[in-house]
Amino acid sequence: MNQSFVYYRTINFRDTDAAGVVYFANALSFCHEAYEASLAASGINLKSFFRGEAIAVPITQASIDFLKPMFCGDRLAIFLAKTLLSPESFQIEYQLFFEGEDIQKKAIAMALTKHTCIDTSTRKRCKLSDQLLQWIEFTQ
Repeated sequence: MNQSFVYYRTINFRDTDAAGVVYFANALSFCHEAYEASLAASGINLKSFFRGEAIAVPITQASIDFLKPMFCGDRLAIFLAKTLLSPESFQIEYQLFFEGEDIQKKAIAMALTKHTCIDTSTRKRCKLSDQLLQWIEFTQ
């Protein structure tokens, strides 16, 4: 995986379930936090981007595989890599590691999200904005 951005996060108690491990949906939320941080790092204004006035970029597919449990207090390093799939869509691959662990070792989780750009008035697919295309090429 070509890591183009790394996001660090500490797991909070609220992120865990009754068994004390990260609740599965929250792990996808961590990935979305990394996505937002990557957008901001490339200069995209998050307030206007997520307002979706002309275009919106919904997630059309999401998956996550867990390889090790994550607990409250664990510090994560989330690596993400962006790939253009078509003029209207892209995907982001995420690999989650315990911070400080050798990334040559196996990730503790891997996730994937696919995003499709749509016109907010017609709800039909449209081309990604120049700003998003630049973000996809941007390496932090």
